[in-house]
Amino acid sequence: MSSDRKANDVRRYYRALYQSWGAQHWWPADTSLEVIVGAYLTQNTAWTNVERALGNLRTAQVLSIEGIRHITLARLQRLIRPSGYFRQKARRLKTFVAFLDARYSGSLDYLFAQPTDKLRQELLGLNGVGPETADSILLYAGNHPVFVVDAYTRRILARHEILPEKVDYEDIRKLMQRALVPLAQELKQTSANAAAPLESGIRGAAHPPSAISTANRTALVQVYNEMHGLLVGVGKHCCGKSRPKCDGCPLQRFLPCGNR
Repeated sequence: MSSDRKANDVRRYYRALYQSWGAQHWWPADTSLEVIVGAYLTQNTAWTNVERALGNLRTAQVLSIEGIRHITLARLQRLIRPSGYFRQKARRLKTFVAFLDARYSGSLDYLFAQPTDKLRQELLGLNGVGPETADSILLYAGNHPVFVVDAYTRRILARHEILPEKVDYEDIRKLMQRALVPLAQELKQTSANAAAPLESGIRGAAHPPSAISTANRTALVQVYNEMHGLLVGVGKHCCGKSRPKCDGCPLQRFLPCGNR
């Protein structure tokens, strides 16, 4: 399959998913710092466990830069224990705040004012930050135009024979970004015609609107945001790891015949 056809297919998938499910309102958070903490905590665990850990941090009134800076490592570990790997994750959160203090005077505004490529390399240099975590922070917390590639994206593209599941992260990210750029202007028109609620109540991976999901952002950032959320919805409800449920999936008609 040519690169142009792959990009065209990605655009068709976006249009089909958005028409079916509408805006997904990712990321469900009230502050940029909450997104960052969630991006660390969601590594190797389900989001329901992350929500429990975030709830503990809120209750303890330490879900802030100052709170994570001053809380003891032992107490931080106890609070985020529901997310799993809590010792590693607590150290990594401390490392992030130390980095923010040393490089950007503890200011997320100053951090996210940096050029995307520069900031991405700095984040990737931190312990425990791989490409998916870095890009989640950039896109959802900082409104930088980068696409987040996760296991759902890999699985869906592989089953649709667009890219192999084990292909390099950067190859997927570059394809998705190149494919979605032309859709930035379309979003302004389709947003006015968002999908009606489904009888099943399922709208992909949609969350109620939050301060982060409704923040002002460029059309391109919003397209990357929506596509990632829509693919998460496909992965959660239709494209399971071992038992795909293709009936009812908005992407079913695009499947190669052998994969239906």
